[in-house]
Amino acid sequence: MRVPGFRAAAAAAGIKTPGRLDLGLVVADRPAVAAGVFTRNRVKAAPVLLDTARLQARAEARAILVNSGNANACTGPGGLADAEESCRLVAAATGVPADEVLVASTGVIGWPLPMDRIRQAIPELARGLSEDGLEAVSRAILTTDTAAKTAARALSLGGRDVTVAGMAKGAGMIGPDLGPPHATMLAFLFTDAPVEAPWWQAVLAAAAGTTFNRILVDGDTSTNDTVLALASGAAGGPPIGPGRPGAAELEAAVTGVCAELARRICLDGEGATKLVRVAVTGAPDDAAAERIARVVAASPLVKTACFGEDPNWGRVAAAAGRAGVPFDPGDLAIGIGGVEVVAGGRPTGLEAEERARAAMRGREFAVELRVGTGPGRAEILTTDLSVDYVRINADYRS
Repeated sequence: MRVPGFRAAAAAAGIKTPGRLDLGLVVADRPAVAAGVFTRNRVKAAPVLLDTARLQARAEARAILVNSGNANACTGPGGLADAEESCRLVAAATGVPADEVLVASTGVIGWPLPMDRIRQAIPELARGLSEDGLEAVSRAILTTDTAAKTAARALSLGGRDVTVAGMAKGAGMIGPDLGPPHATMLAFLFTDAPVEAPWWQAVLAAAAGTTFNRILVDGDTSTNDTVLALASGAAGGPPIGPGRPGAAELEAAVTGVCAELARRICLDGEGATKLVRVAVTGAPDDAAAERIARVVAASPLVKTACFGEDPNWGRVAAAAGRAGVPFDPGDLAIGIGGVEVVAGGRPTGLEAEERARAAMRGREFAVELRVGTGPGRAEILTTDLSVDYVRINADYRS
């Protein structure tokens, strides 16, 4: 995975399990237009506070330093000082301005960063920077993930070849609530397209809203959720902005990369054995449909039924009914795995349930609800809730 205008490297700094990559650095060859969306959790990690302030001051960056194994959250003024020192260390090792370095962290909350190890590792990262380093960084950001998550799109804009590539991490604590410029999930996007800064921020915010904000593993919104997007402009040409040639194509590529990364996060959900698409139609508006979909997708009873391959539509109906959206229960229809198990608010019979049960044996299936005749519709991508999820999180700090 290469994106012109960027070099990257990763190292095993000893922040988490010895020998595992846990520190990554991406450097832009020249100032890149930067955009970011961050967690709206009121308890924000130090990197989120630092990045938010920097992007509000100037939509430009030269580097991203990211570590896994330590969230640098709930660490007080010392945590912010460590984040700022990390930026200065990158600046000293690479020659980029310290205030143009962004940082991100993921891991255990409440522990101070092991700055002695980070101080030793950053010069090594700087020496190892290469155009082929993004793949290594995609592995360095993982925690309970079982696989790296990358995606890319190639397109032609104005006769110039352009790349949009991204990486993400996330398997647990996934219930992103990302806002501009306010996921644990982290995602980093890179492109060589030239862009206008306000438009780039709007594109990222819109893409995150329809992708990362529509996935749910356990419903917990992290202190560290971060999506950063850097545009190097190395492809050349005039900056792309609203209404400009290539704007729609580039926006579609960014959204496509985000959608693929979001799907990969769900597929790799902690202990997950099923990928479940919860779709709601017939609501008064899209916001109402999303409220119902979120409650159903987050319901532990619905999720455990999915794990058990049990078409327990009663749990789906109960979850929909407590979402706070008015609808006539007599209009409710529920489909599981493409089989209608409820119509007109009543079960369609045991034979339908058995066909739904068979569909649930697959890796992926849908839970679909029709709550009326309104125009509102929404989808949330979620997972089942397995015994392994409990085991992974019971042992997380031990």
